[in-house]
Amino acid sequence: MTKKTSIMGLRDSAMAYRLADYQRPEPAVTTAPATTAPGFSPEDYSQPYCDFMTANPTIFHAVAGFAKQLESKGYKRLPEREAWTSKLQRGGKYYCTRNGSAIIAFSIGRDYQSGNGMAIVAGHIDALTAKLKPVSKVPTKAGFVQLGVAPYAGAMSQTWWDRDLSIGGRVLVRDPSTGKVESKLVKLDWPIARIPTLAPHFGAVSQGPFNQETQMVPIIGIDNSDLFQQSAPASAAANPDIKPGSFAATQPEKLVKVISKELGITDYNTILSWELELYDSQPAQLGGLEKDFIFAGRIDDKLCCYAAQEALLASPDSTSPGSVKMVGMFDDEEIGSLLRQGARSNFMSSVMERITEAFASSYGPNILSQTVANSFFVSSDVIHAVNPNFLNVYLENHAPRLNVGVAVSADSNGHMTTDSVSYGFLKRVADLCGSTLQVFQIRNDSRSGGTIGPMTSSRIGMRAIDVGIPQLSMHSIRATTGSLDPGLGVKMFKGFFDHFEEVDKEFTDF
Repeated sequence: MTKKTSIMGLRDSAMAYRLADYQRPEPAVTTAPATTAPGFSPEDYSQPYCDFMTANPTIFHAVAGFAKQLESKGYKRLPEREAWTSKLQRGGKYYCTRNGSAIIAFSIGRDYQSGNGMAIVAGHIDALTAKLKPVSKVPTKAGFVQLGVAPYAGAMSQTWWDRDLSIGGRVLVRDPSTGKVESKLVKLDWPIARIPTLAPHFGAVSQGPFNQETQMVPIIGIDNSDLFQQSAPASAAANPDIKPGSFAATQPEKLVKVISKELGITDYNTILSWELELYDSQPAQLGGLEKDFIFAGRIDDKLCCYAAQEALLASPDSTSPGSVKMVGMFDDEEIGSLLRQGARSNFMSSVMERITEAFASSYGPNILSQTVANSFFVSSDVIHAVNPNFLNVYLENHAPRLNVGVAVSADSNGHMTTDSVSYGFLKRVADLCGSTLQVFQIRNDSRSGGTIGPMTSSRIGMRAIDVGIPQLSMHSIRATTGSLDPGLGVKMFKGFFDHFEEVDKEFTDF
């Protein structure tokens, strides 16, 4: 069977998810292969990645889905509020979350000693979206019920117009009998919103520029009651089930009812708050004549996060046994990483410190600095794949292709953390695991983006490199990657975990 026919067969393969499995509140767990043996096939990860993306549309669902998968593989949750010293053991596997929107997972080698290095792959799990405003109820206009939303990062661009948008996120609910506040995940499985374009027949006004506050307000329903009565519309009448001054009173009443029904909430006033967002409801799917593309929303950057976690799970305990293998997924990268769940926070550094302290006979700056110096950080974020319609904007010999392999990202002005040492390190890993490394750098007359690489490596002090899996249409509501690219990412990151100690011995002078 050729590679192409095996990709086409994914649709009916036994390992492929069924979409019906996702119609439930809890996040789905991937079922990708548990190991990447010599017969490793990147296409084995294509459909599972699509299904994970469809099942986990918001950052809260993605983190919960990854956590559920980790627990199914024997990883134990470590609450940040508790002490870890007595819980950490050599050979142990653990994870912790922060704010429900960032997660760090790690396995401790059976021969690990405090001061040894940590092999780390980390990226960001947030994506461009439109978030509901604190008061999302807005006046009905011309018979349309609308929703107050605000763009997160670069969302609500023109790619968001005329899309089938659904809603999901987390809802904070207080149990009246115990007083405890619980976080509940919700996602509606049908499109509930749309941002309508103005037809070109209206002339110049239909061509923009457009005002995001007044001209990109989603419609979520129809209420023509004002046409049939002199008094205020029925929708404006106070609902006796919603107390004035409650959170529910600040949101569209029908939305409160729908969300409550989905979660089994009978008292609307127990909803303390929520963080809901709009997302493209179209499922992620394989595309192209021979199924060699993946079309999906939110690829940036759940793609690298997915590959990193699968690599961690696939890396056997027998490899790099004296080290800690770690994966980090952070929130807020698209807006600067400045919040406590972002890469600029102490989340990763505190986890590293706790691990180092737990196995040290005496703990202090010396042993922690030794750990940092012996560690290596792979910053993973999607990279611009070459667009055949705009070849002129790419730098020659720096135009990554789909379905080839992970690309190293470089920048002479420090927007990336790659240097000659880190490139040499990862190139040795690629050679050992049979991966192909591509390279990307922006042209001098273009503007480079940024990643968590420089901020994390400079704050902690680790050797580091910036890499990523190529994708087209970055920052669009819907993007494209290669059907082999999730698996090729797994292969590269697994190789890094497997060969970390072997390669590190060759780079002791850096």
